[in-house]
Amino acid sequence: MIITLHPDNPNLRDLKKVEEVLNKDGVIILPTDTIYAMACLLHSKKAIERMSKIAGKRMEKVNYSLLCSDLSHIADYTSHLDKNVFRLLKANLPGAFTFILPANNQIGKHFGSNKKTIGIRVPDNAIAQTLIKVMGSPLVVSTIHHEDEIIEYMTDPEEIHEKFEHQVDLVIDGGAGGNVPSTIIDCTTEDPFVIREGKGIIS
Repeated sequence: MIITLHPDNPNLRDLKKVEEVLNKDGVIILPTDTIYAMACLLHSKKAIERMSKIAGKRMEKVNYSLLCSDLSHIADYTSHLDKNVFRLLKANLPGAFTFILPANNQIGKHFGSNKKTIGIRVPDNAIAQTLIKVMGSPLVVSTIHHEDEIIEYMTDPEEIHEKFEHQVDLVIDGGAGGNVPSTIIDCTTEDPFVIREGKGIIS
């Protein structure tokens, strides 16, 4: 199933359909402010396991991140953050960044492993933001890749639907996606450092 949503003003009635899918342990693909991503609810272990199978990896081996609506969510899933790290997050979120942060016990419970870190994203994307708020919960997300050796990420929602329609429950068409991923910053050491340079630019 594919649902088209306006990228700036998503229809709440259509978002209700997405909500119903997610609440039934569904897996979806949605646009973010960088690339399209596969997603499910954090409390749905069954859906997280499905996403792992689609990725062809064991659950503890997949680099999942959480899509949050704002910084207030972050404290629910991370251990104590240094003031400088919090300032870094506040200055750059919402935005095209994934911050690797020390995880608290809640993360281990959800992922069924002794997971010590978690990637956190607050996307600057109306569809993702509105959906997170409708669900009242962060979304677990994983990157989807193009099979082409040159083009790493899929940008056409119709093409994404064609490839994944038998693996996921729903694809949200929010227009053409980007092909540059988020900038990843590891904040688990004393001095944060960039793991991957992407769309996000740190001043």
